[in-house]
Amino acid sequence: MRRFLTTLFLLFISMASFGIKAEVMVLIHGYLGSADSWEVSGINAILDANGWKRGGLVTSKPAMAQFLQGPGKDADKKVYVVDLPADAPIMIQTDQFLAMMQTVQQFHPDEPIILVGHSAGGVVARMALIRGNLSNVRALITIASPHIGTSRASQALHATDESGMFGFVKGFFGGRNYDIVRHSRGLLFDLVHPHPGSLLYWLNAQQHPDIDYVSVIRTDPVGFAGDELVPGFSQDMNNIPAIHGNSNVVITPAGHTLVAQDGDTLIQILNELDQPATDDKESV
Repeated sequence: MRRFLTTLFLLFISMASFGIKAEVMVLIHGYLGSADSWEVSGINAILDANGWKRGGLVTSKPAMAQFLQGPGKDADKKVYVVDLPADAPIMIQTDQFLAMMQTVQQFHPDEPIILVGHSAGGVVARMALIRGNLSNVRALITIASPHIGTSRASQALHATDESGMFGFVKGFFGGRNYDIVRHSRGLLFDLVHPHPGSLLYWLNAQQHPDIDYVSVIRTDPVGFAGDELVPGFSQDMNNIPAIHGNSNVVITPAGHTLVAQDGDTLIQILNELDQPATDDKESV
């Protein structure tokens, strides 16, 4: 009887250990976005309906991170949103994101983490993978991210260049939107097409961790890859020399901003990540 009870106890402990193995998803907003972008778009509601509960918000102040728990903090599958300075250069956003990830990892030291980045948030996530000790990240999903840069950044830099004899005139007549873009010039420099000395040129040549990569690529109403801000080839991580051929691709008909459909797309991707690996790197 004692042996039977001991065996039963060990079996219970084994089953419990499998039961408590949870997953964590961290959502990273893009340029001029915020942690609320995932909520107002309807994505969080769709994730919640499919078992991914709102775990909380991680925000930052200089040299520290603040964690605000959500109603799903004890769920098996949790979603955290981060709030970054969305107009700051990539390195500044990355440093703050890494501080936030330390907080998340303290709460979930042994749980696999999935990073999801929209737009510039996808570049921040990649930089964090290169510069930080994120050993338990199992996948990176990016949505409409400018991995190979965008000419829109170059155009915005040209439009807000106030050098020269009459450069001050731009600032005088620019208005609020002009001021926002002007304030974002540090980030825009980071998002131009890669060239020697640029951030993306360096980042795209770095060795990336051996995890799952998924590129969500937008298509316009005509069916051409890309959206109004980022061309399709730039949204595809397979065009990054260090990742080439190792990213799955999901095509979604939408503009650059987040939409509720992205919630369904994420659920589809998450389900496929749990399936045995195949050689197929593209899905629709």
